[in-house]
Amino acid sequence: MTERERRELEERETLSPYACLSAGSRGRLRPVEPCPIRTCFQRDIDRIVHSKAFRRLMHKTQVFLRPEGDHYRTRMTHTIEVVRVARTIARGLRLNEDLTEAAAYGHDLGHTPFGHAGERVLNEIMPGGFQHNVQSLRVVDSLENGGDGLDLTYEVRRGILCHTGPDRAETLEGRLLRLADKIAYINADIDDALRGGIIYPIDIPLEISHVLGFTYSERIDRLTRDVIQASAGKDDILQSEACGAAMAQLRAFMFEHVYHDSVAKAEESKAQDMLRRLFEHYQRDPDLLPPEYQDIREREGVDRAVCDYIAGMTDKYAVDTFSQAFIPMSWSVK
Repeated sequence: MTERERRELEERETLSPYACLSAGSRGRLRPVEPCPIRTCFQRDIDRIVHSKAFRRLMHKTQVFLRPEGDHYRTRMTHTIEVVRVARTIARGLRLNEDLTEAAAYGHDLGHTPFGHAGERVLNEIMPGGFQHNVQSLRVVDSLENGGDGLDLTYEVRRGILCHTGPDRAETLEGRLLRLADKIAYINADIDDALRGGIIYPIDIPLEISHVLGFTYSERIDRLTRDVIQASAGKDDILQSEACGAAMAQLRAFMFEHVYHDSVAKAEESKAQDMLRRLFEHYQRDPDLLPPEYQDIREREGVDRAVCDYIAGMTDKYAVDTFSQAFIPMSWSVK
């Protein structure tokens, strides 16, 4: 018996009857020989974490554009926090932690530079619209690895796609990712907003704090435990009525006081204008696109190639590319 087979047997013996077993995966788009050590979902974790798209997350905005300070979240730190919340819920429900972790690591690979501000502008420009979850699936299916994609399992791909939007993942591991993402980002964004002086603890309505707690750790703990308790023994991922209502109220509070706050979001219009001009720049002269995007241009058109290129940029790379395209460079006579 290989180590992978031993692990698959362990899953059958210990996981919930509602869990997705590694041995029961619907497989990959291009079948590969099983690894003797890792299950298929463990293999997917490694494929994602070692990808270029994952490394770029460290230089992409979460909420606050280019903040001065070492402790504000980036898209990568957000992803790691989602992984931890998701795995805790999966363990509490005896679901497949490896499947949960893989989908969580991959859920934001398609996010744009400058966070949701970048996503909104690409959604306006791109014919047919743009959604970061759809782009995340595109990254793992066809953009990474020189255009071959990461060839992930069906269940991980569905978890990535369905972490937001109207579609629901078939597995409970995929469904819990949606809640883990919200639990992580709402509380992290509160923490960053407090650090930045955008809100103060007294601003958070007391009726929310009485249900969820008064500190970052209390809220994370309460919400995570609640999902486990409400979902235990059930074929779905649920919240209690009290915690679900409080989290919805907290999210509404964040949209009013942080996500749409003029101080916190003052630079967003500049970032959006920059991406809009970059899109038009490459539309006019697609020969300037890097070689790997020329194949996309030939197969799927200029707009698709330009969108993929810009969506994959980090914040700094987008600024540097814009500067090269539109800002006169200094020179000197020798």
